[in-house]
Parts: sequence; C-alpha cells; structure tokens
Amino acid sequence: MTSLPKGERPREKLLSSGAQVLMDEELLAIILGSGSKIAGVRELSKKVLDVVDKMNGSLTARSLSEIRGIGDAKATLICAALEFARRRIRPEGTKISGPEDVYNLVRHYADRKQEHFIALSLNGAHEVIATRVVTVGLLNSSPVHPREVFCEPIVDRAAAIIIAHNHPSGSLTPSSADKLVTRELMSASKILGIKLLDHVIFGKNGFLSMREGGFWEG
Repeated sequence: MTSLPKGERPREKLLSSGAQVLMDEELLAIILGSGSKIAGVRELSKKVLDVVDKMNGSLTARSLSEIRGIGDAKATLICAALEFARRRIRPEGTKISGPEDVYNLVRHYADRKQEHFIALSLNGAHEVIATRVVTVGLLNSSPVHPREVFCEPIVDRAAAIIIAHNHPSGSLTPSSADKLVTRELMSASKILGIKLLDHVIFGKNGFLSMREGGFWEG
C-alpha cells in the first residue's frame, strides 16, 4: 500500500475521514495489514471479499485459508474481527420505515463489480430478522428464482421481505429484467403469504425504490 499516494492509503483515509468512507476491500486491507510473497494486500483483499460474499454468513477460517497467500493467522484474524463486529453491531431488530433504511443496511455492496441480489426477512413489525445475499451474478445481471429468495424467509417465519440489488453501472433505472423478477416475486409472495414490500435498486451514489418510483404493480 506504500505505492499509493498517502491520501489514498486505507489507514490514512480512515484516520482522516473515518471508517465509514472506506470500501470493504480497503477495510480488509487494513485488517490483513500486509500482503504475502504471492500477492499484494489489495489483491488478497479482493480474493477474501469474494469468499466472504459467497459464503454469505457461513464463513470459516478454513475456507479463507484455502486462498493462496492467506495462512491460518490471517484467516483467524478476519473471522475474529467479523464475529466481534456481528456481536456488537447487528442489523437484526432494525426497524425498516422506508427505502433509506434498506439502503443503509446494504450500501456496502454498492462498489461490487457484479450484481448482488439481497433479501431482507422482516417480522410483522417490519423489523429485520436477517439480511442475506441470495445470488451473485454477472456484470449486469443476477439471475434469481423465487425459491431462492423465499426459502430462508420461510424458515425465518417472516411476515414480509424486501429485496434489493446493486447496479454496478451506477444507473438506478430498473431494467426490464428487474421489472420481470419483481412481478414473479410478487406473484410468489401472494401464494406464500409473505408480503413483498419493496425492491430497492442501489449504487454508489444513491438508491431507487421501485414502489415509490412508480414501478410497482402490486
């Protein structure tokens, strides 16, 4: 990281502007501290981030140590840091009053190069039971099936769900595929009795609520 201009180094950015301005990759670079003989710290951070996203809450030190350049010491450090944060800063119980609350829970996915399709399980009071990445797609699409979206909310005994996904392009305009999947999930929600409250599309510069934006058909 010493090759970067001083103002762009993760540690210096955190000290000057706070942790909230850093991308996930930069936060991981700080946790890792250094790279290895195989890869630099930024490259390792990207690989770790891919594994963290794919494991979706089931991360283990063993899965991290399978990354070339990540030994047991770094793997256990990452798992310990994530678990410590989870125990003290938990989205569970967060009251969802509008799409901005959803955006605040998922905005750290805005910098991803692939679409991440996310589902929030809510109880009858619209409090978060769980937040999960359902699928990780290609550059501009994240194929999703209703069974993948609703299987965990059914186990959660959720009363409602909200879905969200990032647009790597930065555009917040719903695509034809976005509208189609929303209609499909709306139909499934009516059959299952788990209400679909909104579909939030987001990027680095903000978000769009399909319900509030006039794209809702339910």
